[in-house]
Amino acid sequence: MSSLRPPGEDPPVLEEWYRRHLGPGIHDISSSGVHPYTFAEIRTMCRIPAEDLDAVVMDDSVSQGGAGIRQAIADRYAGGDADRVLVTHGSSEAIALTLGTLLRPGDRVVVQQGIYHSLGHYPRAAGCELAELPAAAVRDGEIDQSVLEGLVTAGTAAVVVNFPHNPSGATLSPQGLKALTERTASVGATLVWDAATAEITHRWDVLPDPAATHGDTVSYGTFSKTFGLPGLRVGWAVAPPGLITATFPLRDRTTLFLSPLVELIAERAMRHADVLVRTRAAEARRNLAHLTAWMAEHEDLVRWRPPEGGVCALPVFRELERTSAGPATVERLCLELLSRHHTLLVPGTAFGAPYGARLGFGGPEEHFRAGLAELSEFLRTRGAAR
Repeated sequence: MSSLRPPGEDPPVLEEWYRRHLGPGIHDISSSGVHPYTFAEIRTMCRIPAEDLDAVVMDDSVSQGGAGIRQAIADRYAGGDADRVLVTHGSSEAIALTLGTLLRPGDRVVVQQGIYHSLGHYPRAAGCELAELPAAAVRDGEIDQSVLEGLVTAGTAAVVVNFPHNPSGATLSPQGLKALTERTASVGATLVWDAATAEITHRWDVLPDPAATHGDTVSYGTFSKTFGLPGLRVGWAVAPPGLITATFPLRDRTTLFLSPLVELIAERAMRHADVLVRTRAAEARRNLAHLTAWMAEHEDLVRWRPPEGGVCALPVFRELERTSAGPATVERLCLELLSRHHTLLVPGTAFGAPYGARLGFGGPEEHFRAGLAELSEFLRTRGAAR
């Protein structure tokens, strides 16, 4: 029997890793999101009485998203313009619909290094010519001007970036965002801005969504990362209305629309975003302070660039870097950690970083500290055995 998988279409390392290794009884310090709320917590915090749930008519919604949830998203991220909002099954669907519609074979597309796999997949699948924005070019909130000008040139169709970056936590300052938007506009390129973790920052204020004011910009958001609602599976795109309308033929042949029950919960959550995000952001910042002290205590074994936003970092294992170990080595290290200490990291091979691993600090404080303690014992014991 012939293979059912298209040539070269292996599952993304990130998703396959979780599919195989995430389970009960694990210290998960790998996630790029905050820890999830219970539905009881959401009902209380977002003021959703049982009668409101009971009143939902289980009918179809509409392709662009129901009016209530679109307006709630628009009021927070799109200057109130609901016509610029597309509500989707997670931001992954927003990425698939918009990039699958926007890009054409031969388009020149600049893609940030180590970006979320879907953001790189669709330009490749469309047959675009890809140029990579190196991670090292993003420093102190700005993209190196010479790199920016050398990459974003006349004829560039799109520039695809993610800030705060998952997994490194690097982000842009207001000045850095201004420079990027001005450069993309000057060459007529579409800025594709993944803002999945935009609501939690550690160095600068939360950046405004560039798609709210720049007509050719597409931005993505999700309830999965900073809202604590990954199981809701709701995301969105803020984009030109013409692009949103152009996605309908594809959506009409796939998922059609969301459930009105899910849209009600999402609308209330968006209207109470400040309290949802603030509660989890405070916990993440306490975890980050602990992680910063932990990194200083283990600087002989790991190095990092402290994250400027989001809830994950990309520490590099000095041993692997020193020996120029191959990509499989960091995966073996993570598997050994999981086997011996029931502690989960995501190997850097999921992000093109062969010497490091994604470490998330958005989880419950007690669990996070326990996971770090296990990682510490693993690294010290492993180092002593060599």
